[in-house]
Amino acid sequence: MGKILVTGASGYIGGRLVPELLARGYKVRVMVRAPSPAYQELWPDVEIVAADALNLDQLEDALKDIDTAYYLIHSLLLGRREFAAADIQAAINFRIAAEKNRIRRIIYLGGLGDTRSELSSHLQSRIQVAQELSKGEVPVTALRAAVIIGSGSASYEIIQNLVRKLPVIFIPRWAMTKCQPIAIRDVIKYLVGVLEITETSGASFDIGGSDVLSYYDMLKIRAELLNRKRLFIPFFSFLPLYSYTGAFFTPVPAPITRALIEGLKNEVVCQDNTIRQYLPFTPLTYKEAIIRAMNREEQDRIHTRWSDAYPPAHELALKLYELKDGPRYTNTYSLPTPKDAAALFRCICAIGGKEGWFSNNWVWRLRGTIDKLLLGVGATRGRKSQSTLRINDVIDYWRVEDLQKNCRLLLRAEMKLPGKAWLEFKIQDEGRQRRLSIIAYYQPQNFFGKVYWYAFLPFHQFLFNDLIRQIEKRSQDQAEIP
Repeated sequence: MGKILVTGASGYIGGRLVPELLARGYKVRVMVRAPSPAYQELWPDVEIVAADALNLDQLEDALKDIDTAYYLIHSLLLGRREFAAADIQAAINFRIAAEKNRIRRIIYLGGLGDTRSELSSHLQSRIQVAQELSKGEVPVTALRAAVIIGSGSASYEIIQNLVRKLPVIFIPRWAMTKCQPIAIRDVIKYLVGVLEITETSGASFDIGGSDVLSYYDMLKIRAELLNRKRLFIPFFSFLPLYSYTGAFFTPVPAPITRALIEGLKNEVVCQDNTIRQYLPFTPLTYKEAIIRAMNREEQDRIHTRWSDAYPPAHELALKLYELKDGPRYTNTYSLPTPKDAAALFRCICAIGGKEGWFSNNWVWRLRGTIDKLLLGVGATRGRKSQSTLRINDVIDYWRVEDLQKNCRLLLRAEMKLPGKAWLEFKIQDEGRQRRLSIIAYYQPQNFFGKVYWYAFLPFHQFLFNDLIRQIEKRSQDQAEIP
C-alpha cells in the first residue's frame, strides 16, 4: 500500500491515529495548517505538509501521491454559525483534490444520528460532509460514532468536571436520551481496521461501544467511580443555560459544549452493526472506557487532548518574532541566581495546571474566571501533562510558542484581550551565576489596549517579581521535565 494521508493530525483523533499507523508499518503524511518543529519532533518518521482544507491548490499538493486519505477535519470550534458552511466547503474541496490525484479511498469519521429525525446542526453537518465526500469518484468509507470517551476527550472532561464540581446536578428531559458511547481506543481500531479490509471501501458503518445508556446514566456511573454522592434533580430544558454552565464549570469552551449539548436531544445509537462482521472484536463498555481514561490521567500519560486544537487555527496566530517592529510594550523582571540552569528550567516548566503558579494563585484564577465569564478559554484548561511540556501545549490560558531546553520558555496568551500578549521565561549565563528573567510583551489593538496595559502594570510588578522569586526558591525541588 502507498502513502497514507492523515488530515486533522494535530487534533484529538488524528494525534492518536498517526502513531498507530506508524506502529503498523505504514508510510504516513500528515496535513496541518501551519508547519511547526513540534510535529517533526513528535513524529520524526512522518512527512509533514502544511495545507488549509479551504484552499484547493494547497489540498491538491497535499494529496499528491497519496493512496488513502483519512478525513478528520471539522470546523466545530468556529461556532454554530460558521462551522457548517466551512465544513461543507472543505469537503467539496477535498473531494475535488482527491479525484484530481486519483487516490484510492477516503476514510471519514462522522457522527451518529437518525436522518429521519430533526438533527442538531452539528450532526446535520457531519452527515452532509459524508454526502459531499461521497459525490465524487473516489470511494468513501464512512464511520459514524456517538460520544467518544477517552483521556483528554471533550465529552470525557465535561462529564468528569460536572461530577467533580457540582454537588447538585440538574437533569433536563433530554438527559434521558439514549446514547452509545465508544472508547477512543476502539475508534482507532475501527479506523485502522477498515483501512486493512478492502471490502469496507465505499460503505458506511455505525460504530459504538458495548453499552446503550442515557446521559443521566453516564453521569451517575462517573460519580460512582469517583465515589462522589451527587444529587440529580429533574429540571426544565433551557439549552443556553446548560451550554453556559458546561463551559463555565468544565475546561471545554462554549462553542464545543453548545454543539455537543445540542446533539443530546437526538438518540445516537447504532442502527446497523455490520462493521462487526469485518472487525469482530468486543468494544469496551462505558465503565471500562472511563477507568482506562482515569488510569491515563493518574499516570500522566494523556497523548492528545481536545485543547490541542483550540482555539481554532491557533497555529496560525501571530508569533512574537513575526511582529515587524517588535511589541509596543515590554517589561522585564529579573534576578541573579547561583542555581543550575537545568534546575531553574525544570521549575519554570512545572507552572500552571494543578500545580498553579507557585504564589498568588487566586489572582491567576480570578483572571481565568473573568475570561470564562466572557466565554474565553479561562484557566480551567489546565495542562495536558504536568510532567512534560512541548511546543503548542496549553498551560491554562497560555500556549507554548517556543521552548529551548534550559534556556527559554515563551508563552502566548489565548485569553480575551484588547491586543496580543506573550510571557517569556529566560535563563542566561553570567559567568559563575545565571540571570533568571520574566519578560512581558504586549501589542495593543487599539486605544483600549493601551489602557489595559497601563491598568494592569502595577499588578505585573507584584505578580512577576513574586513569581520569579518562587521559581528561584523552588528550583531544586522539581522533578525532571523531558
